[in-house]
Amino acid sequence: MASPGGSPHNGGWGRNSAGPEAEQSEDRKPQSDEAHSAFTPPSGVPLPPVPEDDQPTSEFAVPSGLAPEPPPEPEGSAFAPPSGQIAQPQSQAQTQTQAGQHSGFVAFTPPSGIPMVRLTKETPWQDRMRTMLRMPIAERPVPERVQRQEDETGPAAPRVLDLTLRIGELLLAGGEGAEDVEAAMFGVAHAYGLDRVEPTVTFTLLSVSYQPSLVDDPLTASRTVRRRGTDYNRLSAVFRLVDDICSEDVEVTLEEAYRRLVEIRRNRHPYSKWTLTVASGALAGAASTLVGGTWLVFFAAAIGAMLGDRLAWMASRRGLPEFYHFVVAAMPPAAVGIAVSLAHADVQASAVITGGLFALIPGRALVAAVQDGLTGYYITASARLLEVCYLIVGIVCGVLIVLYGGVRLGATLRPEEALGGVAQRPVTQILAAMLLTLAFAVLLQQERHTVLMATLNGGVAWVIFGALHFDPVGMNPVASTAVAAGLVGLFGQLLSRYRYASALPYVTAAIGPLLPGSATYFGLLGLAQGNMNAGMSSLTKAAALALAIAIGVNLGGEIARLFIQAPGAAEAMARRASKRTRGF
Repeated sequence: MASPGGSPHNGGWGRNSAGPEAEQSEDRKPQSDEAHSAFTPPSGVPLPPVPEDDQPTSEFAVPSGLAPEPPPEPEGSAFAPPSGQIAQPQSQAQTQTQAGQHSGFVAFTPPSGIPMVRLTKETPWQDRMRTMLRMPIAERPVPERVQRQEDETGPAAPRVLDLTLRIGELLLAGGEGAEDVEAAMFGVAHAYGLDRVEPTVTFTLLSVSYQPSLVDDPLTASRTVRRRGTDYNRLSAVFRLVDDICSEDVEVTLEEAYRRLVEIRRNRHPYSKWTLTVASGALAGAASTLVGGTWLVFFAAAIGAMLGDRLAWMASRRGLPEFYHFVVAAMPPAAVGIAVSLAHADVQASAVITGGLFALIPGRALVAAVQDGLTGYYITASARLLEVCYLIVGIVCGVLIVLYGGVRLGATLRPEEALGGVAQRPVTQILAAMLLTLAFAVLLQQERHTVLMATLNGGVAWVIFGALHFDPVGMNPVASTAVAAGLVGLFGQLLSRYRYASALPYVTAAIGPLLPGSATYFGLLGLAQGNMNAGMSSLTKAAALALAIAIGVNLGGEIARLFIQAPGAAEAMARRASKRTRGF
């Protein structure tokens, strides 16, 4: 059936009925805005290809013009040679591996394997734990140990952390350095199975964090050190406990460790208060003899120091801060020196006052402060130095009050009279230095078997100082003090490693003869007499001597570690923390 518009065989119904004229008329007719589409390409641009319905596109398909990523290579063996190379004999492979190590790059794991860091018992636990602390966390090896828990369910993490904090509290309160405290806490935690543990020490705050795994929440505990004292007997007992815990030969359970810790806290001091008072007088008398005093000076200085010690005990019973203890303790020695000068007795007043100051100078806190700074614990070092400054200001206040009154009363104090005859009495000086060290060890509440070694160490320190400072060598006093303190630290560290104990009982008392008591007194005397230049010069010298002592002790301890093979590979010997202080 035919349609009015034409035949269906023409390819269209209405368009072909009008002919070519109709098509030309339609092309000449202007189109409206509705006839244009935003998706219509401009004239001259070809139309995009029509997508096929049977091949839909995907958002994960690689765009046209980009090559697909190559498939991952199959994992091979660490002992197999790289592709494209023929296996070499073992001697040639070792030569190539050594050459790669010297160039700083190893292409593949050598057939002999990588040497493992072994923290064995042949080295002291202090060195083992200190080595791990100085290594980055990602490179710390897992120490070989024996599990200390009673069952197989794992360690009781909260109790282990509590024991770790209590041990660190006793060590920090006893004057131990921050790095040694962290090493002890690290060793205790590792001995009871806590691998991912991080102890932190900041002067009066101890904290430790333990994370069982990378997906578990960390467990953190902290403890505050409220009171600090000088009881090296308790300090040595804590070190023996830590050594037994870290040892593989001795099994110490958590219950036994708590029991021993309670016994350490309940232990009485080895020396009574009156014994400490007599030791304070002996220290002051020996120090006055050390700077050229006679026997009369010895007894005068001893009386002044004992009076100051009893006044300090009274201030302590009244609950006064430690600053006022030093203020009242510094006044009696200065008063005795002023009284001797006003009586016109044949006694060196300056030597009397200098001897009394020796017992008050906070040498222990100063050494710990500088040691913390040198090992990278700057917050703790700053707090300790601030404490030392406050204590020294207390001494200055007590002495200046008395000296100012004595100068007003007409007392004649000459700085040069205290140094007469020092170099002419070497035997007397050595005996005085040993007596000073012995009295200092008693004041620090040391164990009786450590007093003898500390006394000998102090005598050696004075011999080295005298040999370098006096004729014929005539070395600068600061340099001589640094060398003598370095030997004190060296011997103290070696003795502590031999006995697996703390180095403080062998070091702190031995530096007593090197303390800048005379320089401190001369500086205060210059300020009291109105001679500011001389006073500040002497005080600056005293500060330089104190820093020389602290740096020398720390350097001697670092040198002592060179005599013992460090745990681990050679690269673990480097102090990684030093890289953080170069400004990068």
